[in-house]
Amino acid sequence: MSHGVHAVQHEAEHKIQHDEEHGKHGGGHEDTLLSRNKRVALLIAVIALCLAFSETLGKSAQTNALNHQIEASNLWNFFQAKNIRRTSTIIASEQMKVDLLAAPDGPQKAAIEKQIDDWNKTAARYRSEPEAGGGKGEGTVELARRAVEEQRLRDTALAKYHHYEVASAAFQIGIVLASATVITGIVLLSYFAGVLALIGIGFMAIGLLTPHAVHLF
Repeated sequence: MSHGVHAVQHEAEHKIQHDEEHGKHGGGHEDTLLSRNKRVALLIAVIALCLAFSETLGKSAQTNALNHQIEASNLWNFFQAKNIRRTSTIIASEQMKVDLLAAPDGPQKAAIEKQIDDWNKTAARYRSEPEAGGGKGEGTVELARRAVEEQRLRDTALAKYHHYEVASAAFQIGIVLASATVITGIVLLSYFAGVLALIGIGFMAIGLLTPHAVHLF
């Protein structure tokens, strides 16, 4: 919760406490005011609870997005290294094929053919190695697939984060308006606060269940 929101909430709490102290010696009007302030205080508490959830979920989503981005970058770096080695192996194999055409029959030609075969197998392994990395695969095909998947998870986490941020903003504004009700006595502000709380809950639900349903950024 921001410092400004906390300050307004603290001022509202002080006003409620002040009204309670004076309400003990007042009449019907003071009792009505005290009852209204208690309902507003309950609304503020509920919105503050929702704000705590949205900020916690937002920080978690932001951390997940960062982790997935780091993992995707690592996988793409690994992919590039593997692809460079695979390309170098293919080039060497193609050059050796030219040497094979000029090689005389005998042990030398057999050795060249064996080397070409080994390089082809190595290039194929660099391209696809599904059993490596604990079954995740470490060939260029598997690395590219894993990197794309990490990017997809990153985008989903970012979408969640943006929805939780909007929800947090709605909750904070709602707390300010509800607190202003206590300070100013304008009841309409508390209704606006309730609407904003519902909007915040809606964005929290979207972020939690279907983060790509609404595109904000």
